[in-house]
Amino acid sequence: MIPITLNSRDPRPIYLQVKESLRQLIIGGVLTPESKLPSVREIAGTLAINPNTIQRAYRELEAEGFIYSIPGKGSFVSPSREISGEELRRRWEDLDRAVRELRFLGVSEEELIRHLKDEGGDAK
Repeated sequence: MIPITLNSRDPRPIYLQVKESLRQLIIGGVLTPESKLPSVREIAGTLAINPNTIQRAYRELEAEGFIYSIPGKGSFVSPSREISGEELRRRWEDLDRAVRELRFLGVSEEELIRHLKDEGGDAK
């Protein structure tokens, strides 16, 4: 079973926690392109949560291009892909916002650059 982390103290809905766990497993290479994901029922049973919760997480991951579904066969990790100009713009805006916040919190430009060069450094 894939390691999905849920935190009862996290204010985010459970489906968002599941979605983010799966997203990080995909980005981190734990779930490789074209690998089959566990069924909705399998994850729901393991985590003791409603299957609709998992289905919602899968639906959103599919809408974002991280996974794809084949009726009757299941859901799979999408291969690496090019992102659209709009999606790239949104990602740059997210990064800009995070950099501004980190600078406000006292992180130096050198630390930011070192962190980016290390692809996330210790925050992975």
